[in-house]
Amino acid sequence: MATPNLFRYEEAFTSNLGLFNEEEQARLRQATIALPGLGGVGGAHLITLTRIGVGRFVIADGDVFELRNFNRQLGATMQTLGKQKVDVMADMARAINPDVSIRSFPEGIHETNVREFLSGCDLVIDGLDFFQMNARRLLFRSAKAQGLHVITCGPLGFSTACLMFSPTGPSFDEFMAIEDGMDEQEQLARFAVGLAPAGLHIPYIDRTRVSLKAHRGPSSIIAINLCAAVVATEAINLLLNRQEPWCVPRYAQFDAYRRCYRKGTLPGGNRHPLQRAKLWYLKRYLRQQTPPS
Repeated sequence: MATPNLFRYEEAFTSNLGLFNEEEQARLRQATIALPGLGGVGGAHLITLTRIGVGRFVIADGDVFELRNFNRQLGATMQTLGKQKVDVMADMARAINPDVSIRSFPEGIHETNVREFLSGCDLVIDGLDFFQMNARRLLFRSAKAQGLHVITCGPLGFSTACLMFSPTGPSFDEFMAIEDGMDEQEQLARFAVGLAPAGLHIPYIDRTRVSLKAHRGPSSIIAINLCAAVVATEAINLLLNRQEPWCVPRYAQFDAYRRCYRKGTLPGGNRHPLQRAKLWYLKRYLRQQTPPS
């Protein structure tokens, strides 16, 4: 006997009403969000946005789940070890909303598929691993060319640092002061400084556990969940035209551990004198690190 379809969208998301009206909920159902990267933040973004009622996604990730993902990635369990992240996370989203539309790119994004990946999307949310600079620069460059906003939200310590890039504002490379030919560690250092100009997480991070060269740094489900909440709220503002988008050169960071929230404007991005000083300090800070025994 076939199992009856018990799912009804309006009933599943009825408790959103009062925060959204019926017309806004219907708009979220028709919205399409591109989500490259389905590990820590990317997986949390997908599930949070699905529970808000967003009805269409385009997802990409070439990785499989590993034991080292268990501390922060929603899809990482003993049952999913070795399984493709796009498949696991798509199944999780469909378990919440069986009617959700998902296009998957299990090879990740690259030069030959990124235009197709972004085609038909209303918004892009960066879920790429912090260290994937080539893919990230390609993503932001392609999204700008296709007239799309991109939100990137970094899980830093016990905090979230959020930037939104408008297709009519400074590009990712311009804001981060990243140029072709720049070595990877320099790009990563600039991304770290530009992502969180307030640096609220810096005082309590153990620098011996951070290595740009080795692609290593601490991470936590606490920060992942903060990122998902902030990104979903910014997505709502943009998709429903609720508030003016908070785009670069404006930035924001909330640190739950230090109970601090800071927002501001950074003209010139990483070319600002204060950012150049922070970049110098970060590189000096990392050179002095002592590897853990």
